[in-house]
Amino acid sequence: VDFAMNDKCAAGTGRFLDVCANALGFDVGEIGPLSLQARHAVKVTSTCTVFAESEVTSYVARGKDPKDILAGLHASIASRTFSLMQRVGVEPEITFTGGVSQNEGMVHALRRRLGSPVNVSPLSQYLGALGAALHGWERLSGGAS
Repeated sequence: VDFAMNDKCAAGTGRFLDVCANALGFDVGEIGPLSLQARHAVKVTSTCTVFAESEVTSYVARGKDPKDILAGLHASIASRTFSLMQRVGVEPEITFTGGVSQNEGMVHALRRRLGSPVNVSPLSQYLGALGAALHGWERLSGGAS
């Protein structure tokens, strides 16, 4: 298993989506399905949460459909994720973990950007904690199973 983390301002992708959802008047849990209804995703260029929120507000002021803005946010994150994945190598089978993996709009954007399937467990938001617990248990038990 190899991984890369975002070293930019929006490393907290869940927080990034939460702030942008709130700027549009939505709860973060609503935005995945709404983004799937977009007709023309807008281009979101900001990686910093503060600047992205301003970009979202600007799109709203110009009369852009919130669904198109949400799809643009998801596409932007998927593109940044793909760039990170290229550092470690893109495998034919990808597993998406963490809380954001429960956002179906984000999963769709990632599948679209990668052009391949993306595995998501119904409990994927807990996998990091389970991995940490397993690592701790192995360290304490000397690696015994």
